Amino acid sequence: MAMFNDYHLNPMQFTFLNSFQDNWQVIRDEFTSFINQASTEELAFTYNVLGPKSQTIKTKGKSKYSAWGILFQGLFIEEYIRCHQIQYPDYGTDTASEKALALRNKYFANLAQVIADVNLVNDNIIRNVYFGTFHPGLDIKLHVNDNPHMNRGYLGLIVPEGDVAMKICHEQLYWHEGQFMVLDHSYPHCPHNYTNYDRTVLVVDFFKPDKSREEVIAFEQEQVRQRMQDNPFSLGVFGKSDQVQAEDFIKYGLAHQLEWDKAL
Repeated sequence: MAMFNDYHLNPMQFTFLNSFQDNWQVIRDEFTSFINQASTEELAFTYNVLGPKSQTIKTKGKSKYSAWGILFQGLFIEEYIRCHQIQYPDYGTDTASEKALALRNKYFANLAQVIADVNLVNDNIIRNVYFGTFHPGLDIKLHVNDNPHMNRGYLGLIVPEGDVAMKICHEQLYWHEGQFMVLDHSYPHCPHNYTNYDRTVLVVDFFKPDKSREEVIAFEQEQVRQRMQDNPFSLGVFGKSDQVQAEDFIKYGLAHQLEWDKAL
């Protein structure tokens, strides 16, 4: 049985995640249908526009991490683009928003409906929803995700056998298809994929239910403002504060890992 603690949380306590888990095969089928059926133009647009880009989280070696999705900071992607008036090198705001909506309707109608239903009855608790793929050999350097009011759920969609795992604090945790792994990402962590196959999960970021919604919304808005100012293609997901600091190790009793991380 899984052992839960302050950073590895029991998914069963977050009942609003059940709708995602109950529909995991439908969600996986939408992902695989998109990968197999999307045109070259649709794929390029998706990776360039629908994916949050980080300027601070680094990988070891040349293997990459692919991420793209349909919900960011509680807004569907086409609304988010318009709200922040994002200008892309190849698309204006209106064009990017229209294309994003068309792709969402064409390929991810079921996922969008699950998100809408959950947020309707849970006061918009779901903030980000995107697909995350670890390509073979990926090794991401130690980092944090600096939002103390947010948890991150990973719903396993395509998980190969072998060493594909999340190192967080003193543990190495493994994803499983059709199941959620829920973490408090304010703790230092570094995932990897040492298999020869892609690993894909649905990332679901959500507010911690025990916090005042007014408080967490205010924090999120200020954090997103700063992140979008620094990097408009972050979609508010990544920022400079994700870089791990010495105090992160000390705070969680992991000072001994400072030298370990440098050695890596």
